[in-house]
Amino acid sequence: MPDLISRAEALTPSLRARAAELDEARQLPADLVAELKEAGFFRMFVPRSHGGHEADLRTGMTVLETLATADPAVGWTVMIGSETPQLLAFLARETFDKMYAAGPDVIVAGGFSPQGTAVPAGDGYLVDGRWAFGSGSTHADWIFGNCVVPPPPPAGSTDGPPPLRSVLVPASQARVVDTWRVLGLLGTGSHDVEIRGVQVPAEHTFDLFAGVPSIPGPGFTAPLMHFVLHLGAVATGIAQGALDATVTLAGEGKHRLYARSRLADSQLFQVGLGRSDLTLRAARALLATTADEVWTLCSSNPAGLPAIGPRVSATLTWVTDAALSVVDTCYRTAGGQAARDSSPIQRRFRDMHTFSQHAAAAEGWLGGHGTAILGETGGLSY
Repeated sequence: MPDLISRAEALTPSLRARAAELDEARQLPADLVAELKEAGFFRMFVPRSHGGHEADLRTGMTVLETLATADPAVGWTVMIGSETPQLLAFLARETFDKMYAAGPDVIVAGGFSPQGTAVPAGDGYLVDGRWAFGSGSTHADWIFGNCVVPPPPPAGSTDGPPPLRSVLVPASQARVVDTWRVLGLLGTGSHDVEIRGVQVPAEHTFDLFAGVPSIPGPGFTAPLMHFVLHLGAVATGIAQGALDATVTLAGEGKHRLYARSRLADSQLFQVGLGRSDLTLRAARALLATTADEVWTLCSSNPAGLPAIGPRVSATLTWVTDAALSVVDTCYRTAGGQAARDSSPIQRRFRDMHTFSQHAAAAEGWLGGHGTAILGETGGLSY
């Protein structure tokens, strides 16, 4: 396997130089997508049997953090695209093999929220829906959407929520709706995606939350837990980028208006910097130990995974809060220059606050962990 971490580090200067371009484009340009493919990032979790690198969880997280430190939108978008094989692993093995028959750099984008309907029809489903936050949709090969499967007529009373089914269509059968006009993470191209009146064969559908992966190996045992930890790595990357930019600013002799000394000589700044650095180190350490625990269970004792699920989800919330505090401290201490669009600190302020709105980082996951500590059953508590 190539040294993916070194490749990510080598791209850092060029990615930083393109930040304004990505913000303006509101997506990754085609040449950058090609460069990221060539580096092997989109295939890093693809099985070696299918031409990929089959990277372990910790290696993948380090790559994502490194890319997010250089440019948050790149880190986020590579995260989404690189998770494709873990998502497609919920398909039958024969279908998975077909997906990768032409090569390992397959990219899927779409929506986890059930914002569509999949009506059983023939050997498949008639699909109609629109999904928000389709990150990477402008360069995706396939689009997926999670759907509600309505009961057959005549509709009577049913017990519990309706079943869900995720559907997968070639990008040519979906429409990308230009909606990504937001505060931060502008370059991720997280537009809405639509699938209207498309007949989807059953082999291109799967159960996102209760499905059993058809691909062996620890990288495919608990995909959704891996996804949560990937998000955490992007969060620490965004915070590290803000911290690096703040240190650079101080090293350039920054002197805030009305201040008696340079920023670097201010004890208040030094305290904030020290606290932020340790906060970020603590967040990274928690992610690392949690990832090691997940990987060990995936490798040797999958039956133990459900017990730590609430804690894994809560970990992302805590890490997001920690990263947010680091970025906010950097923004406040940097002074008026940080308010400019050209400031890397301002950009990471916008990116981190946009990240913090993600449903997977909601505060309610802490409540789920709390109920688990008490030995009770409980879900997400908003």
